[in-house]
Amino acid sequence: MTGTAIRPFRVEIPQTALDDLAARLARTNWPAELPGAGDAYGMSTDRVRALVERWRDGFDWRAVEARLNAHPQFVTEIDGEQIHFLHVRSSRPDATALVLTHGWPGSVLEFLDVIAPLTEPTDPDAPAFHVVVPSLPGFGFSGPTRSTGWNRFRTARAWTELMNRLGYDSYGAVGNDAGSMVAPELGRIEPTHVLGVHVTQLFSFPSGDPAEFAGLSEADQAALKHLQWFYENKFSFNQVHSQQPQTLAFALTDSPVGLLAWNAQLFDESLDDDFVLANVAIYWFTGTAASAIRFYWEDAHAGPAPEAPTTAPTALAMFPGDFQSIRRFAERDHSNIVRWTAYDTDVEGRGDVGGHYAAHQATDVLVADIQQFFASLR
Repeated sequence: MTGTAIRPFRVEIPQTALDDLAARLARTNWPAELPGAGDAYGMSTDRVRALVERWRDGFDWRAVEARLNAHPQFVTEIDGEQIHFLHVRSSRPDATALVLTHGWPGSVLEFLDVIAPLTEPTDPDAPAFHVVVPSLPGFGFSGPTRSTGWNRFRTARAWTELMNRLGYDSYGAVGNDAGSMVAPELGRIEPTHVLGVHVTQLFSFPSGDPAEFAGLSEADQAALKHLQWFYENKFSFNQVHSQQPQTLAFALTDSPVGLLAWNAQLFDESLDDDFVLANVAIYWFTGTAASAIRFYWEDAHAGPAPEAPTTAPTALAMFPGDFQSIRRFAERDHSNIVRWTAYDTDVEGRGDVGGHYAAHQATDVLVADIQQFFASLR
């Protein structure tokens, strides 16, 4: 067997691991909490207790396994690490390949809902895609990693090897969260192979030049205020991950409730509990709490970022309740933004369309946006 071999993979967590989890959940030591504090100090006991009760008594991990195993899954070794990925080919001969990259605290589960409508759209005139969904190195079934340096840049290089190994000479890159940093880098290093880059965030920030703020629209000013609020109230995870991930990893690896509370702080309460628990359970069963958060340290210590902007055709689909990108800053970092769509909370009368996990929360809206973008590149 060569080092480039692609091997079939199935998720098969042993029952002993499920039993151990149940025992650990039953022995939880709950922290003291000030009366009436709510979430002022972080995750509230009420929120975490409700999730733990669901995890113990209603959540069905075997159903999650079955849903993952319903799709073709594989592993292959790239740059010394095992990379896990779903690979679902369309029946359409005109299908375009796409590689979809998730982030933290998500997983490949983020994209399960979009696989069917992307690979086999009901509208014959809509573009179809061959879909590749890898687990980030060090995340879930692609981990734990055993080597240093797995940041966005090394991951993008690994994805080029993966897509080449799968036989795709041209393809699109789609990303959310960390994937929204990996996908543009993929376009940067493979401009002749990457058709376009579609992301749900463009993480471009003020450079410090006061002139950048002149004439900003009210929407952009509101986005800046939201960014400042997030930095002052919710950014602790990024600081810890970027500076001392191993110190935190002891708690996350030893306590499923600790892992749940830490990861769930980045899952909005509008998300269904089983989606939250399924993502957390993948980290728990694969023992990847440490290697996943190490991605932040590696990215923060990767050295100077490339100075030149990306040039691949780029599309942003921005959803309410998520990071609000500012085009003026984004165009400094990405020179070929050809589509910029900011969705409202109400799209065609369908109610709330929002959140960081659009592939799960607003599947049809995101799928349509991806289809329209890549159709425009033909």
